[in-house]
Amino acid sequence: MSVFLGIDIGTSGTKTLAIDGKGKILASNLQDYPCYAPKPLWSEQSPEDWWQATVKSVQNVVKKAKLKPCDVKAIGLSGQMHGSVFLDKNDKVIRKAILWNDQRTVKECEEITSAAGGRNELIKLVSNPALTGFTAPKILWLRNNEPRNFEKVKKILLPKDEIRRRLTGEYATEVSDASGMLLLDVAARNWSKELLGKLKLDVDYFGKVYESEDVTGNLTAEVAKLLGLTTDCVVVGGAGDCAAGAIGNGVVGEGILSTSIGTSGVMFVYSDEIKTDPLGRIHTFCHAVRGKWHLMGVTLAAGGSLQWFRNAVCQELFATARKRKIDAYDLLTYEAEQTPAGSEGLFFLPYLSGERTPHADPFARGCFVGLTLAHNRGHLVRSVMEGVTFSLRDSLDIFEGLGIPVKQIRASGGGSKSAFWRQIQADVFGQKVVTINSEEGPAFGVALLAAVGAGEYKNIQEACKATIKIVKETKPDQKTKKIYDQAMPIYRDLYAALKENFKKISTK
Repeated sequence: MSVFLGIDIGTSGTKTLAIDGKGKILASNLQDYPCYAPKPLWSEQSPEDWWQATVKSVQNVVKKAKLKPCDVKAIGLSGQMHGSVFLDKNDKVIRKAILWNDQRTVKECEEITSAAGGRNELIKLVSNPALTGFTAPKILWLRNNEPRNFEKVKKILLPKDEIRRRLTGEYATEVSDASGMLLLDVAARNWSKELLGKLKLDVDYFGKVYESEDVTGNLTAEVAKLLGLTTDCVVVGGAGDCAAGAIGNGVVGEGILSTSIGTSGVMFVYSDEIKTDPLGRIHTFCHAVRGKWHLMGVTLAAGGSLQWFRNAVCQELFATARKRKIDAYDLLTYEAEQTPAGSEGLFFLPYLSGERTPHADPFARGCFVGLTLAHNRGHLVRSVMEGVTFSLRDSLDIFEGLGIPVKQIRASGGGSKSAFWRQIQADVFGQKVVTINSEEGPAFGVALLAAVGAGEYKNIQEACKATIKIVKETKPDQKTKKIYDQAMPIYRDLYAALKENFKKISTK
Protein backbone atom coordinates (compact mmCIF):
# COMPACT_ATOMS: atom_id res chain seq x y z
CA MET A 1 0.00 0.00 0.00
CA SER A 2 1.21 3.51 -0.83
CA VAL A 3 0.47 6.12 1.82
CA PHE A 4 1.36 9.81 1.86
CA LEU A 5 1.53 12.10 4.88
CA GLY A 6 0.71 15.80 5.03
CA ILE A 7 2.05 17.74 8.02
CA ASP A 8 0.84 21.29 8.66
CA ILE A 9 2.73 23.32 11.27
CA GLY A 10 0.00 25.82 12.14
CA THR A 11 -0.15 28.67 14.62
CA SER A 12 -2.44 26.86 17.06
CA GLY A 13 -1.14 23.34 16.47
CA THR A 14 0.41 20.80 14.12
CA LYS A 15 -1.86 18.51 12.12
CA THR A 16 -0.77 15.32 10.41
CA LEU A 17 -2.96 13.26 8.11
CA ALA A 18 -2.43 10.16 5.98
CA ILE A 19 -4.02 9.54 2.57
CA ASP A 20 -3.90 6.60 0.22
CA GLY A 21 -3.23 6.82 -3.51
CA LYS A 22 -6.84 7.79 -4.23
CA GLY A 23 -6.84 10.65 -1.75
CA LYS A 24 -8.85 8.84 0.90
CA ILE A 25 -8.01 10.09 4.39
CA LEU A 26 -6.87 7.17 6.53
CA ALA A 27 -6.22 9.01 9.79
CA SER A 28 -5.43 12.44 11.18
CA ASN A 29 -4.19 13.91 14.44
CA LEU A 30 -3.77 17.40 15.86
CA GLN A 31 -1.34 18.44 18.59
CA ASP A 32 -1.58 21.98 19.95
CA TYR A 33 0.96 24.29 21.60
CA PRO A 34 1.12 27.80 23.06
CA CYS A 35 1.83 31.15 21.47
CA TYR A 36 3.72 33.79 23.45
CA ALA A 37 3.16 37.57 23.46
CA PRO A 38 6.00 39.09 25.56
CA LYS A 39 4.88 42.59 24.50
CA PRO A 40 1.73 44.05 22.90
CA LEU A 41 1.48 43.08 19.20
CA TRP A 42 4.43 40.66 19.54
CA SER A 43 3.88 36.99 18.70
CA GLU A 44 6.39 34.15 19.19
CA GLN A 45 6.55 30.37 19.42
CA SER A 46 9.10 27.72 20.31
CA PRO A 47 10.30 25.59 17.35
CA GLU A 48 10.83 22.75 19.81
CA ASP A 49 7.07 22.75 20.43
CA TRP A 50 6.51 22.32 16.68
CA TRP A 51 8.90 19.39 16.56
CA GLN A 52 7.40 17.58 19.53
CA ALA A 53 3.91 18.09 18.08
CA THR A 54 5.11 16.76 14.71
CA VAL A 55 6.60 13.63 16.24
CA LYS A 56 3.55 12.88 18.36
CA SER A 57 1.02 13.57 15.58
CA VAL A 58 2.90 11.38 13.08
CA GLN A 59 3.23 8.57 15.61
CA ASN A 60 -0.49 8.80 16.38
CA VAL A 61 -1.46 8.72 12.72
CA VAL A 62 0.79 5.73 12.00
CA LYS A 63 -0.75 3.90 14.94
CA LYS A 64 -4.35 4.90 14.20
CA ALA A 65 -4.14 3.92 10.52
CA LYS A 66 -2.20 0.74 11.40
CA LEU A 67 0.53 1.58 8.92
CA LYS A 68 3.61 -0.52 8.31
CA PRO A 69 6.90 1.44 8.15
CA CYS A 70 7.25 0.76 4.42
CA ASP A 71 3.70 1.98 3.63
CA VAL A 72 4.56 5.67 3.89
CA LYS A 73 6.31 6.68 0.67
CA ALA A 74 6.46 10.45 1.01
CA ILE A 75 5.76 13.39 3.31
CA GLY A 76 4.62 16.88 2.36
CA LEU A 77 5.14 19.85 4.67
CA SER A 78 3.00 22.93 5.13
CA GLY A 79 3.11 25.61 7.78
CA GLN A 80 2.43 29.13 8.92
CA MET A 81 4.22 31.51 6.59
CA HIS A 82 6.72 34.32 7.31
CA GLY A 83 7.98 32.98 10.66
CA SER A 84 11.70 33.15 11.46
CA VAL A 85 13.77 30.33 12.93
CA PHE A 86 17.33 31.45 13.74
CA LEU A 87 19.92 28.66 14.04
CA ASP A 88 23.53 28.79 15.21
CA LYS A 89 26.47 26.82 13.79
CA ASN A 90 25.41 23.77 15.81
CA ASP A 91 21.80 23.93 14.53
CA LYS A 92 20.58 25.12 17.92
CA VAL A 93 17.64 27.52 17.97
CA ILE A 94 18.93 30.90 19.14
CA ARG A 95 15.63 32.44 20.28
CA LYS A 96 11.90 31.88 19.94
CA ALA A 97 10.60 32.23 16.39
CA ILE A 98 8.91 35.54 15.52
CA LEU A 99 5.58 34.79 13.81
CA TRP A 100 3.54 36.04 10.86
CA ASN A 101 1.18 38.11 13.03
CA ASP A 102 3.96 39.94 14.90
CA GLN A 103 3.92 43.70 14.34
CA ARG A 104 7.22 44.89 15.85
CA THR A 105 9.06 45.59 12.58
CA VAL A 106 7.65 48.91 11.36
CA LYS A 107 11.09 50.60 11.35
CA GLU A 108 12.71 47.64 9.60
CA CYS A 109 10.09 47.78 6.84
CA GLU A 110 11.06 51.39 6.29
CA GLU A 111 14.73 50.37 6.29
CA ILE A 112 14.14 47.72 3.61
CA THR A 113 12.12 50.08 1.44
CA SER A 114 14.83 52.71 1.65
CA ALA A 115 17.62 50.24 0.90
CA ALA A 116 15.76 49.01 -2.19
CA GLY A 117 15.42 52.54 -3.52
CA GLY A 118 11.77 53.06 -2.65
CA ARG A 119 8.52 51.12 -2.58
CA ASN A 120 8.18 50.84 -6.35
CA GLU A 121 11.73 49.54 -6.76
CA LEU A 122 11.17 47.00 -4.00
CA ILE A 123 8.05 45.69 -5.74
CA LYS A 124 10.07 45.35 -8.95
CA LEU A 125 12.68 43.26 -7.11
CA VAL A 126 10.45 40.91 -5.09
CA SER A 127 6.89 41.64 -6.35
CA ASN A 128 5.71 42.87 -2.94
CA PRO A 129 6.11 45.83 -0.59
CA ALA A 130 7.68 45.47 2.87
CA LEU A 131 5.11 44.40 5.44
CA THR A 132 5.59 43.84 9.16
CA GLY A 133 4.56 40.20 8.98
CA PHE A 134 7.19 39.18 6.42
CA THR A 135 10.44 37.43 7.34
CA ALA A 136 13.01 39.92 6.03
CA PRO A 137 11.99 42.68 8.48
CA LYS A 138 12.28 40.17 11.33
CA ILE A 139 15.86 39.40 10.31
CA LEU A 140 16.74 43.09 10.33
CA TRP A 141 14.95 43.51 13.66
CA LEU A 142 17.19 40.84 15.17
CA ARG A 143 20.26 42.57 13.74
CA ASN A 144 19.13 45.96 15.05
CA ASN A 145 17.82 44.93 18.46
CA GLU A 146 19.57 41.70 19.46
CA PRO A 147 23.02 42.01 17.85
CA ARG A 148 24.56 39.30 20.03
CA ASN A 149 21.95 36.84 18.85
CA PHE A 150 22.38 37.96 15.25
CA GLU A 151 26.12 37.32 15.43
CA LYS A 152 25.37 33.67 16.22
CA VAL A 153 23.11 33.15 13.20
CA LYS A 154 24.24 30.53 10.70
CA LYS A 155 20.91 29.63 9.06
CA ILE A 156 17.46 31.21 8.85
CA LEU A 157 14.51 28.93 8.13
CA LEU A 158 10.74 29.14 7.86
CA PRO A 159 8.66 27.10 10.34
CA LYS A 160 7.93 24.14 8.08
CA ASP A 161 11.52 24.16 6.82
CA GLU A 162 12.85 23.83 10.37
CA ILE A 163 10.76 20.66 10.62
CA ARG A 164 12.21 19.56 7.26
CA ARG A 165 15.73 20.06 8.66
CA ARG A 166 14.90 17.89 11.64
CA LEU A 167 13.37 15.21 9.41
CA THR A 168 16.07 15.10 6.72
CA GLY A 169 19.06 17.13 7.86
CA GLU A 170 18.65 19.36 4.78
CA TYR A 171 18.47 23.16 4.66
CA ALA A 172 15.78 23.70 2.04
CA THR A 173 12.62 25.60 1.23
CA GLU A 174 10.25 25.86 -1.71
CA VAL A 175 8.95 28.68 -3.86
CA SER A 176 5.51 29.37 -2.36
CA ASP A 177 6.66 29.77 1.26
CA ALA A 178 9.92 31.50 0.31
CA SER A 179 7.88 34.11 -1.60
CA GLY A 180 6.60 35.39 1.75
CA MET A 181 10.05 36.13 3.10
CA LEU A 182 10.37 39.27 0.92
CA LEU A 183 13.76 37.98 -0.24
CA LEU A 184 12.71 35.91 -3.27
CA ASP A 185 12.76 37.08 -6.86
CA VAL A 186 9.22 35.82 -7.42
CA ALA A 187 9.47 36.09 -11.21
CA ALA A 188 12.71 34.06 -11.35
CA ARG A 189 11.61 31.73 -8.49
CA ASN A 190 14.93 32.02 -6.63
CA TRP A 191 16.62 34.27 -4.05
CA SER A 192 16.99 37.92 -5.02
CA LYS A 193 20.72 38.38 -4.77
CA GLU A 194 20.24 42.06 -5.61
CA LEU A 195 18.00 42.75 -2.61
CA LEU A 196 20.08 40.53 -0.33
CA GLY A 197 23.11 42.60 -1.33
CA LYS A 198 21.33 45.86 -0.59
CA LEU A 199 20.34 44.52 2.85
CA LYS A 200 23.84 43.09 3.51
CA LEU A 201 22.47 39.58 4.02
CA ASP A 202 24.43 36.56 2.83
CA VAL A 203 22.53 34.13 0.58
CA ASP A 204 24.15 31.29 2.56
CA TYR A 205 21.81 32.09 5.45
CA PHE A 206 19.02 30.46 3.46
CA GLY A 207 18.25 26.98 2.16
CA LYS A 208 18.10 25.78 -1.43
CA VAL A 209 14.85 26.69 -3.20
CA TYR A 210 12.78 23.87 -4.74
CA GLU A 211 9.48 23.60 -6.58
CA SER A 212 6.73 22.37 -4.27
CA GLU A 213 6.51 18.77 -5.50
CA ASP A 214 10.28 18.21 -5.73
CA VAL A 215 11.98 15.76 -3.39
CA THR A 216 14.19 17.66 -0.91
CA GLY A 217 15.59 14.69 1.03
CA ASN A 218 14.94 11.40 2.82
CA LEU A 219 14.22 10.75 6.48
CA THR A 220 17.35 10.24 8.53
CA ALA A 221 17.80 6.84 10.16
CA GLU A 222 17.25 8.30 13.63
CA VAL A 223 14.04 10.09 12.68
CA ALA A 224 12.69 7.16 10.67
CA LYS A 225 13.04 4.93 13.73
CA LEU A 226 11.45 7.58 15.97
CA LEU A 227 8.41 7.97 13.69
CA GLY A 228 8.00 4.28 12.81
CA LEU A 229 8.87 4.83 9.14
CA THR A 230 11.83 4.03 6.87
CA THR A 231 14.69 5.99 5.31
CA ASP A 232 13.10 5.29 1.89
CA CYS A 233 10.43 7.85 2.80
CA VAL A 234 11.07 11.11 0.95
CA VAL A 235 10.11 14.65 1.95
CA VAL A 236 8.90 16.95 -0.82
CA GLY A 237 9.06 20.74 -0.90
CA GLY A 238 5.47 21.22 0.23
CA ALA A 239 4.00 24.71 0.47
CA GLY A 240 3.22 27.65 2.70
CA ASP A 241 -0.15 27.17 4.39
CA CYS A 242 -2.03 29.45 2.01
CA ALA A 243 -0.76 27.75 -1.16
CA ALA A 244 -1.14 24.34 0.48
CA GLY A 245 -4.74 25.13 1.42
CA ALA A 246 -5.40 26.23 -2.15
CA ILE A 247 -3.99 22.94 -3.45
CA GLY A 248 -6.24 21.14 -0.99
CA ASN A 249 -9.16 23.09 -2.47
CA GLY A 250 -8.17 22.29 -6.05
CA VAL A 251 -7.20 25.85 -6.94
CA VAL A 252 -4.80 24.74 -9.65
CA GLY A 253 -6.29 26.33 -12.77
CA GLU A 254 -7.37 29.69 -14.15
CA GLY A 255 -10.59 31.26 -12.89
CA ILE A 256 -10.68 29.48 -9.52
CA LEU A 257 -10.43 31.47 -6.29
CA SER A 258 -10.43 30.17 -2.74
CA THR A 259 -11.70 32.09 0.24
CA SER A 260 -10.59 30.79 3.61
CA ILE A 261 -11.84 32.03 6.96
CA GLY A 262 -9.69 30.67 9.75
CA THR A 263 -7.90 32.72 12.39
CA SER A 264 -6.89 34.92 9.48
CA GLY A 265 -8.77 35.26 6.21
CA VAL A 266 -7.25 34.58 2.82
CA MET A 267 -8.41 35.30 -0.72
CA PHE A 268 -6.25 33.27 -3.09
CA VAL A 269 -6.44 33.22 -6.88
CA TYR A 270 -4.44 31.20 -9.41
CA SER A 271 -2.54 32.92 -12.23
CA ASP A 272 -0.75 31.44 -15.26
CA GLU A 273 1.41 34.57 -15.42
CA ILE A 274 3.09 36.70 -12.81
CA LYS A 275 0.99 39.80 -12.13
CA THR A 276 1.72 42.44 -9.53
CA ASP A 277 -0.38 45.22 -8.12
CA PRO A 278 1.62 48.45 -8.65
CA LEU A 279 0.05 49.81 -5.46
CA GLY A 280 1.26 46.80 -3.46
CA ARG A 281 -2.15 46.14 -1.92
CA ILE A 282 -2.04 42.36 -2.44
CA HIS A 283 0.68 39.70 -2.48
CA THR A 284 2.09 38.14 -5.62
CA PHE A 285 3.74 34.82 -4.76
CA CYS A 286 4.87 31.66 -6.52
CA HIS A 287 2.16 29.01 -6.47
CA ALA A 288 2.74 25.43 -5.36
CA VAL A 289 1.88 24.51 -8.96
CA ARG A 290 5.12 24.14 -10.90
CA GLY A 291 5.96 27.30 -12.83
CA LYS A 292 2.75 29.14 -11.84
CA TRP A 293 1.87 32.03 -9.54
CA HIS A 294 -0.91 33.21 -7.28
CA LEU A 295 -2.20 36.49 -5.93
CA MET A 296 -3.38 36.70 -2.36
CA GLY A 297 -5.10 39.10 -0.03
CA VAL A 298 -5.02 38.62 3.74
CA THR A 299 -7.27 39.74 6.58
CA LEU A 300 -5.26 39.24 9.76
CA ALA A 301 -8.22 38.77 12.12
CA ALA A 302 -11.04 37.01 10.25
CA GLY A 303 -12.38 34.07 12.24
CA GLY A 304 -10.13 35.51 14.94
CA SER A 305 -12.47 38.48 15.19
CA LEU A 306 -15.47 36.27 15.94
CA GLN A 307 -13.36 34.22 18.35
CA TRP A 308 -12.33 37.42 20.15
CA PHE A 309 -15.97 38.53 20.41
CA ARG A 310 -17.04 35.15 21.79
CA ASN A 311 -14.25 35.02 24.36
CA ALA A 312 -14.26 38.67 25.41
CA VAL A 313 -17.98 39.45 25.43
CA CYS A 314 -19.92 36.20 25.65
CA GLN A 315 -18.46 34.22 28.53
CA GLU A 316 -21.89 33.41 29.95
CA LEU A 317 -22.77 31.77 26.65
CA PHE A 318 -20.38 28.87 27.27
CA ALA A 319 -22.46 27.56 30.17
CA THR A 320 -25.64 27.74 28.10
CA ALA A 321 -23.96 25.98 25.19
CA ARG A 322 -22.66 23.19 27.45
CA LYS A 323 -26.10 22.71 28.96
CA ARG A 324 -27.68 22.44 25.50
CA LYS A 325 -24.74 20.37 24.20
CA ILE A 326 -24.06 22.67 21.27
CA ASP A 327 -21.22 24.97 20.29
CA ALA A 328 -21.27 28.56 21.55
CA TYR A 329 -20.69 29.68 17.95
CA ASP A 330 -24.00 28.04 16.98
CA LEU A 331 -25.82 30.16 19.56
CA LEU A 332 -24.15 33.33 18.30
CA THR A 333 -24.91 32.44 14.69
CA TYR A 334 -28.57 31.87 15.54
CA GLU A 335 -28.77 35.36 17.04
CA ALA A 336 -27.06 36.83 13.97
CA GLU A 337 -29.54 35.09 11.66
CA GLN A 338 -32.41 36.94 13.39
CA THR A 339 -30.79 40.26 12.45
CA PRO A 340 -31.43 42.03 9.11
CA ALA A 341 -28.67 42.09 6.48
CA GLY A 342 -26.53 45.18 7.01
CA SER A 343 -26.99 44.91 10.80
CA GLU A 344 -29.23 48.00 10.67
CA GLY A 345 -26.37 50.38 10.02
CA LEU A 346 -23.79 48.78 12.30
CA PHE A 347 -20.30 48.25 10.85
CA PHE A 348 -17.34 46.30 12.21
CA LEU A 349 -13.77 46.95 11.09
CA PRO A 350 -11.82 43.69 11.69
CA TYR A 351 -8.43 45.28 12.33
CA LEU A 352 -7.79 43.69 15.72
CA SER A 353 -4.22 42.78 14.74
CA GLY A 354 -3.57 45.68 12.41
CA GLU A 355 -4.33 44.89 8.79
CA ARG A 356 -2.61 43.45 5.74
CA THR A 357 -4.89 43.83 2.69
CA PRO A 358 -5.44 46.34 1.23
CA HIS A 359 -4.10 48.82 3.78
CA ALA A 360 -0.85 47.24 5.02
CA ASP A 361 -1.34 49.17 8.24
CA PRO A 362 0.00 47.75 11.53
CA PHE A 363 -1.59 50.70 13.38
CA ALA A 364 -5.16 49.91 12.27
CA ARG A 365 -7.50 48.96 15.11
CA GLY A 366 -10.77 47.07 15.27
CA CYS A 367 -13.95 48.96 16.00
CA PHE A 368 -17.74 48.98 15.84
CA VAL A 369 -19.20 52.04 14.11
CA GLY A 370 -22.84 53.01 14.13
CA LEU A 371 -23.98 51.57 17.48
CA THR A 372 -27.39 52.70 18.75
CA LEU A 373 -29.69 51.71 21.59
CA ALA A 374 -31.62 49.58 19.09
CA HIS A 375 -28.71 47.20 18.54
CA ASN A 376 -28.36 43.93 20.45
CA ARG A 377 -25.85 41.09 20.53
CA GLY A 378 -27.22 39.58 17.34
CA HIS A 379 -26.43 42.82 15.51
CA LEU A 380 -22.89 42.78 16.90
CA VAL A 381 -22.28 39.19 15.81
CA ARG A 382 -23.70 39.73 12.32
CA SER A 383 -21.69 42.92 11.87
CA VAL A 384 -18.50 41.02 12.76
CA MET A 385 -19.27 38.39 10.12
CA GLU A 386 -20.17 41.06 7.59
CA GLY A 387 -17.12 43.19 8.36
CA VAL A 388 -14.76 40.25 7.88
CA THR A 389 -16.46 39.41 4.58
CA PHE A 390 -16.27 43.03 3.42
CA SER A 391 -12.54 42.93 4.11
CA LEU A 392 -12.24 39.82 1.91
CA ARG A 393 -14.20 41.53 -0.86
CA ASP A 394 -11.53 44.24 -0.88
CA SER A 395 -9.15 41.58 -2.23
CA LEU A 396 -11.66 40.19 -4.73
CA ASP A 397 -12.24 43.64 -6.21
CA ILE A 398 -8.48 44.18 -6.58
CA PHE A 399 -8.05 40.83 -8.39
CA GLU A 400 -10.80 41.68 -10.81
CA GLY A 401 -9.37 45.16 -11.31
CA LEU A 402 -6.08 43.57 -12.41
CA GLY A 403 -7.92 41.56 -15.04
CA ILE A 404 -7.72 38.20 -13.27
CA PRO A 405 -10.83 36.12 -14.05
CA VAL A 406 -12.81 34.73 -11.13
CA LYS A 407 -15.31 32.15 -12.35
CA GLN A 408 -15.67 30.04 -9.22
CA ILE A 409 -15.23 30.74 -5.50
CA ARG A 410 -14.37 27.82 -3.21
CA ALA A 411 -14.87 28.35 0.51
CA SER A 412 -12.81 26.66 3.22
CA GLY A 413 -11.74 27.11 6.82
CA GLY A 414 -13.96 27.36 9.86
CA GLY A 415 -16.12 30.01 8.21
CA SER A 416 -17.09 27.61 5.42
CA LYS A 417 -18.66 25.21 7.91
CA SER A 418 -21.34 27.78 8.74
CA ALA A 419 -24.11 27.81 6.12
CA PHE A 420 -25.04 31.28 7.33
CA TRP A 421 -21.52 32.67 6.85
CA ARG A 422 -21.28 31.00 3.43
CA GLN A 423 -24.48 32.82 2.48
CA ILE A 424 -23.03 36.14 3.66
CA GLN A 425 -19.98 35.46 1.49
CA ALA A 426 -22.10 34.68 -1.57
CA ASP A 427 -24.16 37.84 -1.01
CA VAL A 428 -21.17 40.13 -0.39
CA PHE A 429 -19.12 38.70 -3.27
CA GLY A 430 -22.13 38.60 -5.57
CA GLN A 431 -21.13 35.13 -6.78
CA LYS A 432 -21.95 31.50 -6.10
CA VAL A 433 -19.78 29.99 -3.37
CA VAL A 434 -19.03 26.25 -3.39
CA THR A 435 -17.49 23.82 -0.93
CA ILE A 436 -15.64 20.60 -1.68
CA ASN A 437 -15.46 17.08 -0.31
CA SER A 438 -12.28 17.65 1.71
CA GLU A 439 -12.15 19.99 4.72
CA GLU A 440 -8.58 19.14 5.70
CA GLY A 441 -6.97 22.20 4.07
CA PRO A 442 -3.18 22.59 3.99
CA ALA A 443 -2.34 19.12 5.34
CA PHE A 444 -4.38 17.50 2.57
CA GLY A 445 -2.82 19.79 -0.04
CA VAL A 446 0.75 18.85 0.85
CA ALA A 447 -0.18 15.17 1.12
CA LEU A 448 -1.24 15.45 -2.54
CA LEU A 449 2.08 17.15 -3.35
CA ALA A 450 3.83 14.24 -1.62
CA ALA A 451 1.88 11.82 -3.82
CA VAL A 452 3.00 13.72 -6.93
CA GLY A 453 6.60 13.79 -5.73
CA ALA A 454 6.51 10.03 -5.17
CA GLY A 455 5.18 9.42 -8.70
CA GLU A 456 1.59 8.50 -7.80
CA TYR A 457 0.36 11.27 -10.14
CA LYS A 458 2.14 12.98 -13.01
CA ASN A 459 1.32 16.48 -11.72
CA ILE A 460 -0.73 18.28 -9.08
CA GLN A 461 -3.55 19.09 -11.52
CA GLU A 462 -4.08 15.37 -12.11
CA ALA A 463 -3.98 14.69 -8.37
CA CYS A 464 -6.60 17.35 -7.61
CA LYS A 465 -8.89 16.24 -10.43
CA ALA A 466 -8.82 12.68 -9.13
CA THR A 467 -9.49 13.49 -5.48
CA ILE A 468 -11.44 16.78 -5.14
CA LYS A 469 -15.17 17.16 -5.86
CA ILE A 470 -17.71 19.97 -5.32
CA VAL A 471 -20.37 18.98 -2.78
CA LYS A 472 -22.35 22.15 -1.95
CA GLU A 473 -23.32 25.38 -3.70
CA THR A 474 -24.56 28.63 -2.16
CA LYS A 475 -26.09 31.17 -4.52
CA PRO A 476 -26.30 34.90 -3.75
CA ASP A 477 -29.64 36.40 -2.79
CA GLN A 478 -30.06 39.39 -5.09
CA LYS A 479 -31.94 41.56 -2.56
CA THR A 480 -29.27 41.01 0.08
CA LYS A 481 -26.52 41.53 -2.49
CA LYS A 482 -27.97 44.97 -3.21
CA ILE A 483 -27.87 45.87 0.50
CA TYR A 484 -24.21 44.85 0.72
CA ASP A 485 -23.30 46.65 -2.50
CA GLN A 486 -24.64 49.84 -0.91
CA ALA A 487 -22.82 49.19 2.38
CA MET A 488 -19.44 48.37 0.85
CA PRO A 489 -18.42 51.97 -0.03
CA ILE A 490 -19.30 53.09 3.51
CA TYR A 491 -17.18 50.29 4.95
CA ARG A 492 -14.22 51.44 2.84
CA ASP A 493 -14.69 55.10 3.75
CA LEU A 494 -14.55 54.31 7.48
CA TYR A 495 -10.91 53.20 7.30
CA ALA A 496 -9.94 56.36 5.44
CA ALA A 497 -11.76 58.48 8.00
CA LEU A 498 -10.08 56.76 10.97
CA LYS A 499 -6.60 56.12 9.59
CA GLU A 500 -4.85 59.07 11.23
CA ASN A 501 -6.59 58.47 14.55
CA PHE A 502 -5.46 54.83 14.47
CA LYS A 503 -1.88 56.09 14.49
CA LYS A 504 -2.56 58.40 17.42
CA ILE A 505 -4.26 55.60 19.37
CA SER A 506 -1.37 53.19 18.76
CA THR A 507 1.06 55.49 20.56
CA LYS A 508 -0.99 55.54 23.75
